[in-house]
Amino acid sequence: MKYVVILGDGMADLPVPELDGRTPLEAANKPNIDELAKYGELGMVKTVPDHLNPPGSDIANMSVMGYNPDIYYTGRSPLEAVSMGIKMSDTDLALRCNLVTLSDEPDYEDKTMIDYSSGEITTDEARELINYVKEKLDINLYPGVSYRHCLIVDLPGKPDMSFTPPHDITGKPIKDYLPKGKDAQPLFDFMKKSYELLREHPINKARAASGKNTADSLWFWGEGRKPGLADFKETTGLRGCVVSAVDLVKGLGICAGMEVPEVPDVTGTIDTNFEGKRDAATEFLKNGGDFVYIHMEAPDECGHHGDIEGKIKSIELIDEKVVGPITDALKGMGDYRILVMPDHPTPISIKTHTHEPVPYLIYDSTKQSSEPSELRYTEKDAATTGIYVDPGYTLMKRFLALD
Repeated sequence: MKYVVILGDGMADLPVPELDGRTPLEAANKPNIDELAKYGELGMVKTVPDHLNPPGSDIANMSVMGYNPDIYYTGRSPLEAVSMGIKMSDTDLALRCNLVTLSDEPDYEDKTMIDYSSGEITTDEARELINYVKEKLDINLYPGVSYRHCLIVDLPGKPDMSFTPPHDITGKPIKDYLPKGKDAQPLFDFMKKSYELLREHPINKARAASGKNTADSLWFWGEGRKPGLADFKETTGLRGCVVSAVDLVKGLGICAGMEVPEVPDVTGTIDTNFEGKRDAATEFLKNGGDFVYIHMEAPDECGHHGDIEGKIKSIELIDEKVVGPITDALKGMGDYRILVMPDHPTPISIKTHTHEPVPYLIYDSTKQSSEPSELRYTEKDAATTGIYVDPGYTLMKRFLALD
């Protein structure tokens, strides 16, 4: 049996007035996913417990992979650090560092969060900016992909600090969301100093001249300690692989002892190399692998930007370039199961994640009935089945039929 998880980050949504009350999943043309839905199991799953905040992709993907976040979750940034090859000591604290676009008020505290991704700045541009700030401020920064980077600080004990994810405050004044706590003050000082350094950098002047959002400031969040997950193969007996452009998800795979192939030209956006991800997953299965987890960030990015058409298009690209070809390839490998789902909702209307349950689809090639249902893979149709999985980390056992 081969097992494939196809995860469209943030695909789930609320009804959108501009779509006549439909969600992007309802509006999207996704014949391959909907064909699987006719013969598969549809249901809803609660991937992020209400008591865990914010409802991020870290907790949600950990849950989808079958790990109880109440036991294993230590923070978002440490997972990204693992993916980036950063060695952490027991007293190290990792923090996500975004390059963000802020408004131009004279006082830092009076600025507004314009763009949490600096216009999805290129990795090459971002690397130069991060290295520049690292040298000038003498801080332990590590450049990552696009706007996503990492800071490591040596801080024994329980830190007194709290941060707000920048994608939660797009369009809002930052004064109510600045770092809080005694240990956060030095990091807030770095953020303010970074603005003074970055606003006059040649890269930002060139971006401004071409009408692009500039990378004005560092923004820290997602703090946590060195993580540790139970080995996936020891737990399930399956040789697994994670395919993703996002350090967070790659870090989960590494911590779980799964293989994490490098795929060229993956961006975490709608222009990512969908075919490359699909081909890496297919090759792994052909070469003796049992389980692949294909993560695609594009629907989530579009949700954060309030991009309705982009979110619909990203779902259609996942269907066309990943689900269809993967399903065809699996037919030549014997029996197989496919799980299609998001990790959490990212509603267009609020541009951030929520705790609501998400629709899932499990297709089993050995259980296809001769009578297809009329259901499509949508939030509404999944809810009509009455199947509800909570806690979310138990869905993996259901998918692998381990119970």
